[in-house]
Amino acid sequence: MTLFGILQIVAFFAILLLLVKPLGSYMARVFSGERTVLSPVLAPVERGLYSLFGVRPTDDMRWTTYGFALLSFSIVGLLLTYVLLRIQGLPFFNAIGMNPQKFGAEQMPADLAFNTAVSFTTNTNWQSYAPDYTMSYFSQMVALAIHNWMSAAAGLAVAIALVRGLARRNTPVEGGAAPESTATRTTGETAPDARVPAFAGIGNFWADVTRSILYVLLPICLVYALFLVAQGVPQNFLPYTELTTIEGGAQKIAQGPVASQEAIKMLGTNGGGFFNANSAHPFENPNPLVNFVQMLSIFLIPAALTYTFGKMVGNVRQGWTLLAAMSVLFFAGLFVCYNAEANGNPLMHALGVPGGNMEGKETRFGIAASTLFASITTG
Repeated sequence: MTLFGILQIVAFFAILLLLVKPLGSYMARVFSGERTVLSPVLAPVERGLYSLFGVRPTDDMRWTTYGFALLSFSIVGLLLTYVLLRIQGLPFFNAIGMNPQKFGAEQMPADLAFNTAVSFTTNTNWQSYAPDYTMSYFSQMVALAIHNWMSAAAGLAVAIALVRGLARRNTPVEGGAAPESTATRTTGETAPDARVPAFAGIGNFWADVTRSILYVLLPICLVYALFLVAQGVPQNFLPYTELTTIEGGAQKIAQGPVASQEAIKMLGTNGGGFFNANSAHPFENPNPLVNFVQMLSIFLIPAALTYTFGKMVGNVRQGWTLLAAMSVLFFAGLFVCYNAEANGNPLMHALGVPGGNMEGKETRFGIAASTLFASITTG
């Protein structure tokens, strides 16, 4: 381990801590249905979506109804994804420039399409193929990237529903009076969500998903994707570039709408990417600054949710306690990994080959940043 490596880790955690409170407070207001700084722009869109799909956001759901809505949402998404992957070779997509490489059903057979649909629907994002030589731009954007949004929003909605379940009491008190929320009984203060009767349920799944996308994921990803483009991440619909190498061989350079998918992939903690390289591909992660921002984006929402929890139960100290417990576990694993990777393999040392273990590490970023990234993605 080196001082510079440790400073990278300290800087990462310090910046993350600075972002926890503002984003956590913002999400508490969003999921409590309160006005936010983005409401003048997004509230009309939100109301329009509710009207279009017949959703009444004030209707609280019991946990069974909430769970059924989640499963229905996921199953429909799975089936649509399967169909979209199977029809990616239709001439229509070639004509509108969404499949310049002419990928078709032969690249995405039925079993692989089903495997991929299940993987992305469940936020597992397992990929047993090379996406840049299997998926059309249409499939990457509409089938896979959309699921990066939907599965992340569904996960965030369920997390908020869990918080509401902990903050409210579902069983009416004796005599039929509405029970007070856990937050009110604990602190005597009214939590942002406590104005809803404690027996009303755990929220509305459709409203939670809509707010997750509109107010949380979309604004951050818009800025994030523009930042990635500015740093050199491709965002285009051009055919792959064909060139001749120095040795005289032919090579194709894959490109496409990478930045837009990379942003939600990292923010939504989705593993599946445009190139199936866990963001080690230089077109997904071109420099140390992007690498650092991507690591922050993976932990940003999970860390901020602890503060959201504290705000919604009326006791922010509980949120900080959760974050502290999570941090202890994370840093314990991180420094075990960092120490092992930096010290290298003793068998190699015995053969006179000293140094750290660089297998699986990005030489562009070094052992510290590579180990931190790996610990974050698996933590």
